[in-house]
Amino acid sequence: MTRFIAACVQLNVGPEIEPNLRDAGALIRRARDAGATLIATPENTGFIAQGREAVLQRALPEASHPGLPFFAELARETGATMLIGSLSIGLPGGKAANRSYLFAPSGEILARYDKIHMFDVDLAGGERYRESATFEPGSQAVAAPLPTGGVLGMTVCYDLRFAHLYRALAQAGADILSVPAAFTRKTGHAHWHVLLRARAIEIGSFVIAPAQTGTHDKGRQTYGHSLIVAPWGEILADGGEETGIVTAEIDLARVREAREAVPALRHDRPVAPPGPPLRAAGE
Repeated sequence: MTRFIAACVQLNVGPEIEPNLRDAGALIRRARDAGATLIATPENTGFIAQGREAVLQRALPEASHPGLPFFAELARETGATMLIGSLSIGLPGGKAANRSYLFAPSGEILARYDKIHMFDVDLAGGERYRESATFEPGSQAVAAPLPTGGVLGMTVCYDLRFAHLYRALAQAGADILSVPAAFTRKTGHAHWHVLLRARAIEIGSFVIAPAQTGTHDKGRQTYGHSLIVAPWGEILADGGEETGIVTAEIDLARVREAREAVPALRHDRPVAPPGPPLRAAGE
């Protein structure tokens, strides 16, 4: 299959898991009714809670996490391939994984990806984030074949700022990139559209970026604007700031066309680390 409809589900989750699962499920069903066969939800689909202890209290192990059987059954019900942007999964060492899941229409988990890059930043205005205090970073890039056709390169939110990851995914065969996110309003307004378009353009890939939106636990604010971007950089769908869904057609022939027009993936060259400045002859 070279053409199919993809959907981004845009959520405004609270701190408790069960209501968030219900809200996500309702929008996933809407997306399937709209014809989508690949449906993606944002980072932190399970919950957003402020503070390390609040997160770890809710970060259940895979074996007891209610989100996994819920989404497996929903995949079987809808017959859709689903990318659950991320769930907070409790780990034996006392931290959590920020883990993205790819579900087949059969309900089988096709792939897992743990967010690699931790959002440890201090923003102007007093916003402070230390993901590494709560989450164990992943170390393995993941590119997974899709039942819809194509290969999905899986990333999460802050990964977006590390272009080498996306190039590695493209070199491994990815022609669609997922970037589920909970971008802050400040960084989202400045960088979200620009970075997603850049990732699409530089490797000639579709980008599917479902996002959280609005105000969450203890006043945390996210940017929204779930995007689907084409390989030439055009924005095919923008979710704005309201909860809901957006859809767009994915035509994998466009990946081939973009990469043939600008074959940059074939032009990579090894680069030595910077050395001393070159001197002009005779100096």
